Amino acid sequence: MIVRKASLNTPVQQPSSAPKFKMVAKTMLNLEDVLAEELIQMGAENITTGVRAVEFEGDMRLLYRANYTCRTALAILKPFASFDANDEQQLYDNVYRIPWEKTIDVDGTFMIDSTTSGEIFTHSYYAALKTKDAIVDRFRRNFGKRPSIDTENPDYKFNLHIHDNHVTLLINSSGDSLHKRGYRQSVGIAPINEVLAAGMLKLAGWNNDRNFYDPMCGSGTLLIEAAMSAYNIPAQYYRGNRFGFMKWKEFNLGEWKSVKAEEDRKIGNTDFDYEIWGNDIDEVVISQCESNLEYTKLHKDIMLHVGSFEHQDPPEGKTLIVTNPPYGERIKVEDLNKLYSTLGDTFKNQYGKDCEVWLITSDFEAMKNIGLHPSKKIALQNGALDCRLLKFELYEGSRKKKAKGETE
Repeated sequence: MIVRKASLNTPVQQPSSAPKFKMVAKTMLNLEDVLAEELIQMGAENITTGVRAVEFEGDMRLLYRANYTCRTALAILKPFASFDANDEQQLYDNVYRIPWEKTIDVDGTFMIDSTTSGEIFTHSYYAALKTKDAIVDRFRRNFGKRPSIDTENPDYKFNLHIHDNHVTLLINSSGDSLHKRGYRQSVGIAPINEVLAAGMLKLAGWNNDRNFYDPMCGSGTLLIEAAMSAYNIPAQYYRGNRFGFMKWKEFNLGEWKSVKAEEDRKIGNTDFDYEIWGNDIDEVVISQCESNLEYTKLHKDIMLHVGSFEHQDPPEGKTLIVTNPPYGERIKVEDLNKLYSTLGDTFKNQYGKDCEVWLITSDFEAMKNIGLHPSKKIALQNGALDCRLLKFELYEGSRKKKAKGETE
């Protein structure tokens, strides 16, 4: 575990005097540090990074803000009970003693996600089943009826975490995963996870201070995430009022509206004066991208091109290029090695020293055909695929040389 603190130059949201409690933000592999930085900037305290998770402290306003604005969080969890259990009966008894009626309505629905490690509880499903039994037995005894299980759209989502004999129960304040932004009206065969896309941009150094270009943009996830950052659009702006905390008994509608209004007032309050471009060879996915841009009202801020990436230059001037080419897994390519070789040639010959390229792939053999040595490799997870995010620093390309020759 690594403790993170704000640097002296980091602008942060001022903490409030309201009661504070611990929270856990779940994320993806190697996005912990960028998520921690997001939380620091919104005023979170006592931040500690772990594996795919960041622990922090704050009040309910921070819980609302983290759900609404964090670009690299999958869920915000609130721990509410912990104890030791050395066998299944102790697990049942301790869960039974928790006053669940203060959290769950008897007519409500719930589900339990469980993770176990160690030698005592070796089956996570069975541990979740014992926990569920204890909850419903308490309701039956005290109220004569019980809440129902709903694994699709429950009112309350709980996480059961057991390591050796230590048990922690957490309630999920987010509801559906926060990667479900709500802006995808149309998707292609292999759309990239929105949280992964936002994390890639953060790792690539997207600070809204240059042009952005995705030469294989698909249905536009990287473009939209880049634009939302550039124009201060909250991560869940298009999601609507669909958060788990809205079912909580302590939910304060006025506080939620206040936090949301604060963040919404920042939209468009930016000095961003650069271009965001996307390109794809497939006219169908470009149409899908156009549909998503129309929905987000970003269609006037993002320029799209149709054609092969090697026939489309990036914007003039300093440009960050981030792309998610086919891996050969879900999108089949006739010759993946040739595709990656052409990518490398395009980077070398058409992009100049003003361009910095980042590319994610799970095909570690095909990526060798790029013909450029990456200056940085970061392990990421795209679904079940082990991937690498590669950085290529470019130098004077032939396009720039040609331009120089024409002016001499």
